Amino acid sequence: MNNLKVTRPEDPVDVSIVVPIYNELENVPILLGEITAVMQAGPYSWELICVDDGSTDGTAEALAQAANSQPEVKLVRLRRNFGQTAAMQAGIQHASGNVVVTMDGDLQNDPRDIPAMLEKIDQGADLVLGWRRQRQDRLFSRKIPSRIANWLISRTTGVAVHDLGCTLKAIRADLARNLELYGEMHRFIPVLAHRLGARTVEMETHHRPRQFGTTKYGIGRTTRVVLDLLTVQFLLKYFDSPMKLFGKMGLIVGALSWLCFSAAGIMKVLGGVDLTGNPLLILSVLGTILSVQFFGLGFLGEVNARIYFAANGKQNYQVRELVNFGPGSSGPRRRAA
Repeated sequence: MNNLKVTRPEDPVDVSIVVPIYNELENVPILLGEITAVMQAGPYSWELICVDDGSTDGTAEALAQAANSQPEVKLVRLRRNFGQTAAMQAGIQHASGNVVVTMDGDLQNDPRDIPAMLEKIDQGADLVLGWRRQRQDRLFSRKIPSRIANWLISRTTGVAVHDLGCTLKAIRADLARNLELYGEMHRFIPVLAHRLGARTVEMETHHRPRQFGTTKYGIGRTTRVVLDLLTVQFLLKYFDSPMKLFGKMGLIVGALSWLCFSAAGIMKVLGGVDLTGNPLLILSVLGTILSVQFFGLGFLGEVNARIYFAANGKQNYQVRELVNFGPGSSGPRRRAA
């Protein structure tokens, strides 16, 4: 599996499987058994990182017992329920593999799809997305809201993906660690990866009906997803240079303000209209103030963007590969042919 060995010098395992789990006690033993059976039958070294997202039903204790008895199983236990995105980010940050596979802990994702995803990574993909084409969920509470969200996000961001909500994904670790996940951003992983120039492949995966328990992430998160969509759009277009957004808005408002002021002036000079309380004059003053505020926000955004890149050692680019560089260079490397 040579193509997977591209990130960390110590290269401890090929694959890290990250599973956020919240109150899934009945599903835990079945899930661990299925993943173990699939991965032991394959050629990859692996680890299973279970992230307990503040469970209260004994899930954490069951996972701790599994981690103590099986060397491949590791447990990250969060202090409280932080949500699926935070749990996924915690798992990715603690993963040591060259490829990170994320999946749900409710048994609806099928671990038997993992080897096919890893093969696509080996063939050159950076991100393999699961597509639950035959989704086994309720129509009105799950399927229809998901289809609407997928359509809205795809149309808004320009990233054409059938199933943005499928947790089952395989991601190269160097890409996964550069994804900044918060809020409900795990749904936007394909969009964020596209922003970084990732080669993305979509693959049909099996989706099974839930056997035990109830879903923890339902229709109530729709509002948060819509708000996060606005954030993603800003990140995609204006994160590196906020002045392009706020400056444009400042110019538009300033132009409208000038038009209002000009119209008020014409009314005064040619028509002798008393401008006391004139709405056009008031609009011109308010527009000027608003225009200055937009430009101020743009300048502050530019300063903050530069502070972000400088203080965190970030760059506004991503390196796919370094050819014939020494071992001290960061990023995927290969020797010149």
